[in-house]
Amino acid sequence: MIVLGVESSCDETGFALYDTQKGLLAHALYSQIAMHQEYGGVVPELASRDHVRRAMPLLRQVLSDSGITPQAIDAIAYTQGPGLAGALLVGASIASGLGLALDKPMLGVHHLEGHLLSPLLSSNPPEFPFVALLVSGGHTQLMQVEGVGRYTLLGETLDDAAGEAFDKSAKLLGLGYPGGPAISRMAEFGDPGAYQLPRPMLHSKNFDFSFSGLKTAVLTVVKNHPGNVCEQDKANIARAFVDAMVEVLVAKCMSALKHTGMKRLVIAGGVGANKQLREGLNAAAAKRRYQVFYPELEFCTDNGAMIAFAGAMRLQQHPQAAKRDYAFSVRPRWPLDEIAIPA
Repeated sequence: MIVLGVESSCDETGFALYDTQKGLLAHALYSQIAMHQEYGGVVPELASRDHVRRAMPLLRQVLSDSGITPQAIDAIAYTQGPGLAGALLVGASIASGLGLALDKPMLGVHHLEGHLLSPLLSSNPPEFPFVALLVSGGHTQLMQVEGVGRYTLLGETLDDAAGEAFDKSAKLLGLGYPGGPAISRMAEFGDPGAYQLPRPMLHSKNFDFSFSGLKTAVLTVVKNHPGNVCEQDKANIARAFVDAMVEVLVAKCMSALKHTGMKRLVIAGGVGANKQLREGLNAAAAKRRYQVFYPELEFCTDNGAMIAFAGAMRLQQHPQAAKRDYAFSVRPRWPLDEIAIPA
């Protein structure tokens, strides 16, 4: 079965072709980061318009790179949610139009399920079951994963997501957008003992997160700083922020593994590419003889490959999930644990 994946939930436009026998055939991605940098964050209307502009060239690219004709596609999977409503509608309408033109069934995929399953695309994929940390600009969740479509929410952020806190804190330090990579690089030059920032909900005895207080602590440090914040102090604050964030995320992950009795941890989402987080998780897991799995770096951010793969996994288990009526809808808010498994 060959599945075309279409991703347009936020500020990346992605297309991919996945073959259930041969694996990933081709994928193409366009990031809008440069366009949104001027505004310090994603502008939804600009994002939607750019998806329209990039979609067809990317589709032609994956077809050319794979050597697959449109008629050889068996099904079309698209990101139905969560995400920006306008951006989601672009991908959904393109998938619907292609499905109608080619007489192929289509399937709406949960964006976070794509992230959750993306480590299975790697050369060393995890086996079910596992605990998954979904950590990105819009989401921070711990999930117990028994199989495709079998997810139990263990805990989630009560306010800002980890990636959102990265972006906002980086902006406070004048580091630009996107904030995650910028603050991570700056932290490498910081003194770990220069500042102490709070570890929100570190000892809450549950698996929930809260990062708005950490962001506010950065704001307080910057406001109370005498004069302009020099580059070394920026590095010191960045280091304190990253250390606090990593300690909380690592502690919650280790607690979730102990609670569930599982030995495998999967990290998914854009923040999963963070160097300090990977180092912290690897060290903690090795000490406790757990295994940690990450998607390839190219699949940490939003991409069409994860949508094509998630769609293919769904259709292998539930072929009836794909529809040919070509009416489509999007779900800007869509909890992962509410995914319906077809009867």
